[in-house]
Amino acid sequence: MRARFGNECVLEVIEVAKKTPKRVKHIPLRTCVGCREVNAKRALVRIVRTAEGPRVDLTGKASGRGAYLHAQKSCWERALKGALANALKIELTEQDREYLRGYMATLPEDDAPVLSEDVSGVERNPVDPS
Repeated sequence: MRARFGNECVLEVIEVAKKTPKRVKHIPLRTCVGCREVNAKRALVRIVRTAEGPRVDLTGKASGRGAYLHAQKSCWERALKGALANALKIELTEQDREYLRGYMATLPEDDAPVLSEDVSGVERNPVDPS
């Protein structure tokens, strides 16, 4: 780009193309209501409050108030004691509990590791470097 006054070149500015830094994809995080551990949204099972009662939402897109749990029986057992009802802001009936226990029966035992999505770049437990 040049600025000219008459026939004389007064100022010459060279424009340099700036490289944009690579964007890091945002990974939504959610808290398991059973063990209170923060994990990637896709690594957890969503329970949604509906008019028929709480339902397991495998798509993660159903409308309604939701709560998240690990796919482990220990988290589900703790959640059914009261944390899930508090998170969904409802009273769980015995029929609701039976439905959720039926889904819980299909889950792996606690010995199996929880498979979670890679959440690189997310610092969960900072380590003191000293």
